[in-house]
Amino acid sequence: METKAIAKTVRIAPRKVRLVIDLIRGKDVKEAQAILMFTPRGASPVVLKVLNSAIANAEHNNGANVEKLYVKEAYVNEGVRLKRMMPRAKGQGDLIQKRTSHITVVVAERE
Repeated sequence: METKAIAKTVRIAPRKVRLVIDLIRGKDVKEAQAILMFTPRGASPVVLKVLNSAIANAEHNNGANVEKLYVKEAYVNEGVRLKRMMPRAKGQGDLIQKRTSHITVVVAERE
């Protein structure tokens, strides 16, 4: 039984979130939570929140045993880009793209 949680349009670049997501993929839930709590990256609290949501979904909706859960899948997709202008010389402007992420965490029970 798989259960997932998704956080959409998180204002962190996907490249930065992938560094954190790669640390927890395939780990037990308790170990993944511990890793995220002590990882000094800006995306860690957001990924921890999504992981906790996936655990709560598994426990509440599917009646899963929290002790047997592990992170089956964890991935980040690129969301919408906020486009902003930065003034440059001679009345020109440079385009600044503020990237967003869609974070997905899937947990499942070990057999």
